Amino acid sequence: MSAIGLSADVGVVALGLITANILLGLLISVRYSPWRSWPHRRINIFWFHNQTGWLALGVAVLHPVLLLFSQRAGFDLLDVVFPAWAPKQPTVFLLGALGVYCLCFVLLTSHYRAQLGRRRWKTLHFSTYVLAGLVFIHSLLTNPDLNGRPVNLLDGGKMFAEGCLLVLAAAIFLRVRYALRKARRVPLPGESVAEGTL
Repeated sequence: MSAIGLSADVGVVALGLITANILLGLLISVRYSPWRSWPHRRINIFWFHNQTGWLALGVAVLHPVLLLFSQRAGFDLLDVVFPAWAPKQPTVFLLGALGVYCLCFVLLTSHYRAQLGRRRWKTLHFSTYVLAGLVFIHSLLTNPDLNGRPVNLLDGGKMFAEGCLLVLAAAIFLRVRYALRKARRVPLPGESVAEGTL
C-alpha cells in the first residue's frame, strides 16, 4: 500500500472517530443515561467522549503526515501544517487543516472547562459544528488518489463519509427538536426548565 492510500484510509478512521465523538457529545447534552435506558449498563459516556476526541486528534494529525512519505504527493512539512499552497488540492486540504485546528481548539477549551465556566465553555464548544462542517467538506471533496481526476462519490471511503454525514445530520436534527420541545414545555409548579438549551 502506498503512503497516499494509507493516508486516505487513516483519514476515513479519523472521520469515523470524529463522528462518534460528536454523537457521544449529543447524548451527553440530552443527559442520556445508559443505566436508565438501553443497554441498562453503567457506561461512562463522558469518558468515551473524551477519549474519542483525543484519539481523533492523533489520527487526524497522522493523516496528512503520511503524505510526507510519498514522492508522488510532493508535500513538505509546510504543506502539512498550512496547505494553502500545497501541490495538490490546496483549498480542500486547507479546509481539512482548519478542521484539525478547530478540533485542537475544542479539546483545549474542554480541558480548561472548569476555569472557563460552564456558560463560556458551552458557547465555545459550539465550534464543534464548524469542525464537523470543515471535516465533511474536506472528506467529500478530496480525491484520495491525488491524481487530479474528479471525485468519485460512490467510492467506499466517500460512501462511508456520506453515511457518517447522514447519521450526524439526523442526530443533530433530533437534538434540536428535543431542545425546542423542552423550551416550549410549561414547567410544573416549583419546577425549573433551565436545561432547555442546545
